[in-house]
Amino acid sequence: MSIERVKAYFAQYGMAGRIREFTVSSATVELAAQAAGVEAGRIAKSLAFGLEDRTILIVAAGDMKIDNGKYRAAFGGKAKMLTPDETAERTGHAVGGVCPFAIRPGVEVYLDRSLGRFDTVFPAAGSSNSCVELTLDELEKYGEITGWTDVCKPREG
Repeated sequence: MSIERVKAYFAQYGMAGRIREFTVSSATVELAAQAAGVEAGRIAKSLAFGLEDRTILIVAAGDMKIDNGKYRAAFGGKAKMLTPDETAERTGHAVGGVCPFAIRPGVEVYLDRSLGRFDTVFPAAGSSNSCVELTLDELEKYGEITGWTDVCKPREG
């Protein structure tokens, strides 16, 4: 299972105990926010895109949406989300548990600037009922991160 790979991945850093597993689903931003007891924006959602032969994972604040124009400017092509089957095959994680940890080789992972307004965020940990609370420095250090990007629409309100 994907969560077992993520646990093993975090174990090498002595951090496996920080993974939280819930008795309820955390497969969507709303469900994850309820399960973790935090606002939706603090859920670090991982969105998988295909661009020719590239697999691009964008980790963004849970309350944000991708801006197609910004995505095209950043990556040189149209933002095309992968299907659930493609996501699992390319990243090694099923939709609902996709995260930037213990991913397949070749996946480009970008943290979106929308995460920057939070001290800690909650990415999934490989299953549809798990997460791990990390500071942005920890997410950058322990995630398999390619770099930072700014591809989300401006916040409303």
